[in-house]
Amino acid sequence: MRGVRFVQKVSSTPGFARVAPYVFPALDRAVHRLTRGKVLLSAQLLPGVVLTSTGARSGLARRTPLACMPEGDGERGWVLVGSNFGREGHPAWSHNLLAHPRAEISWKGQDIPVTARLLEGEERAAAWKAVLEFWPPYAAYQARVEREIRLFRIVRS
Repeated sequence: MRGVRFVQKVSSTPGFARVAPYVFPALDRAVHRLTRGKVLLSAQLLPGVVLTSTGARSGLARRTPLACMPEGDGERGWVLVGSNFGREGHPAWSHNLLAHPRAEISWKGQDIPVTARLLEGEERAAAWKAVLEFWPPYAAYQARVEREIRLFRIVRS
């Protein structure tokens, strides 16, 4: 538990937000590819998926490793948090899901077709509360930015 608290504290810092977006996704993609989808490095701390979405402008497949909050170990779906590591601007993958909600995730080595939905209103408020209980550093991310962090619920198609 002590190690988790340390990681939560470090991941809440602005310095982490400057470095992590360049380091962790690249490592995740490489390890995921080398293990044929069986291992996602960041998932050793937080559950994670590799999201394959369709580019909002390009129409090309875009693969993005993301932390997620599984609902019922993924049986009921997953919540994706568009935190962008607490940086300004919504992450590109969130624009892609708004334009093209049908996507695919790699979850525990299995490719699963999914449909994404942006959460709003009371549904978003309830999910945000659950997300903060799941990973408290998201509160620090939200405090650093003026935009409302997007939350998506993805479910099997």
